[in-house]
Amino acid sequence: MPRRSVVYLDHHATTPVDPRVLEAMLPFFREGFGNAASVSHAYGWHAEAAVEDARERLAAALGARPREIVFTSGATESNNLAILGAAEGDRRRRQHVITLATEHPAVLDPCRHLAARGFDVSVLDVDEHGIVDLDELEATVGEQTLLVSIMVANNEIGVLQPVEEIGRLCRERGVLFHSDAAQAAGRLRLQVDAAPFDLLSISAHKMYGPKGVGALFVRSRRPRARLSPRQYGGGHERALRPGTLPVPLIVGMARALEIAMDELESESRRLQELRERLWKQIACRLSGVHLNGHPERRLPGNLNVSFEGVDGERLLLALPEVAVSSGSACASGRPEPSHVLAALGLSLELARASLRFGLGRGTTEDEIDRAAARVVEEVRKQREA
Repeated sequence: MPRRSVVYLDHHATTPVDPRVLEAMLPFFREGFGNAASVSHAYGWHAEAAVEDARERLAAALGARPREIVFTSGATESNNLAILGAAEGDRRRRQHVITLATEHPAVLDPCRHLAARGFDVSVLDVDEHGIVDLDELEATVGEQTLLVSIMVANNEIGVLQPVEEIGRLCRERGVLFHSDAAQAAGRLRLQVDAAPFDLLSISAHKMYGPKGVGALFVRSRRPRARLSPRQYGGGHERALRPGTLPVPLIVGMARALEIAMDELESESRRLQELRERLWKQIACRLSGVHLNGHPERRLPGNLNVSFEGVDGERLLLALPEVAVSSGSACASGRPEPSHVLAALGLSLELARASLRFGLGRGTTEDEIDRAAARVVEEVRKQREA
């Protein structure tokens, strides 16, 4: 177990389960343990009722219809079902997909899979803030374009894409619009008709719910999003996702999103103030620091900073009392720069010298002050060395 003195600032990786969410889940681990597909007795009826109640509550929070919510194991599975399922389910056999260079691997890898199968995949660049060029997107959409997949909020730099404009463009051109909303759900007020989205992926553990459960919104109204299942083995979830439903996790996800929506405005203001406090304490005490992403068009609790003259991995190792992520990942023992930061045009050195701070529901001013002081201290020490 980590020490309580460790400041947790990695809420983009995962969030702790809210006690109110845990309270809602516990009965379904014990007396309400039935299988929602067991329709011949009271245990199954009770579990099925809980699932459908959760489905209705999730749909209401997203402005969707209950039957448009498909439960999955998380946003990664939802992304795969949306992208690969749309490719298999398209009756017009269109062969063109568009995405961004800054997308999560859970989107980029399925797109690479389609490219290996002969699909034409366009991976668009972003500007220096990480935002798509709408004119370039419009010029790239063609007669063969099936799907545009662009996330609402980036998982590394927190940048918010202009999803309403993207959705309207896709609707006008008869193209499906999918968005990975794993980082946005619970942090922004998402409405599926506002963008409009045709496919939307969410994950519970990013919004103080349990790990192992997510959902995919699949539009059933005009235009209808037609998907082919990626797994087989039963008629669960409109025959799109077979398997026994994890009733406690589904109940927890619905409760988590409800709580997040109830507290959205006040929590967003609080996190934004804490983020600015963190940034000012770093930027005022250190030279050679760079804010990655748009200064304003970003998630309220996100801060991604590059530090000149230091190595991100060494910096992380020197900060055991601050739980943050580096802008670089380690593959086969060799540090590689973040593909997101590389897409912004950062140099290799700056991309490798980055930290991602993810503030959350439990973050306090005292923790921000302690984290800032330690980061500043360690950056100075490494630069002097």
